[in-house]
Amino acid sequence: MKLSAKSRYASRILLDLALHNEGVPHRVNDISERTGITVPFIEQIIKPLKHAGMVTSKRGAAGGHQLGRSPENITLGDIVRIMEGSVELSACLSAPELCERTAVCPTRAAWQRATDAMLRELDTITLAGLAGGPPNCCQLADDYFERDSSLPV
Repeated sequence: MKLSAKSRYASRILLDLALHNEGVPHRVNDISERTGITVPFIEQIIKPLKHAGMVTSKRGAAGGHQLGRSPENITLGDIVRIMEGSVELSACLSAPELCERTAVCPTRAAWQRATDAMLRELDTITLAGLAGGPPNCCQLADDYFERDSSLPV
């Protein structure tokens, strides 16, 4: 499964708002400058995030966008579900009627377990955790490559 740019950019935008969570709204131009995401794309991505309550907006000269929930209460799983809609690894999981073998398929349960595992993991990663630095898995990878210099970087 490959996440869409919308999911990746929504995560980047929300992380930016978490890192600059001073209780004041941030202008789209400032978010764009900090994240490298174009203003039109930010405006497009903000809409479903606002609808889900992750972002609040204020109009006017002192307006802009800020987090609608605390960074501890927004996970990558939340973001992916909002931006992707269906996140199942196989179409038969969300629409069993698409496959005549659904009831007897030996791999359907495996795809369901893998989807559930992916979502469980994404649900453990919060904006607050990301704002605190790279997750432990990134540090483990860095340590691994430092120990074995024969591995490609």
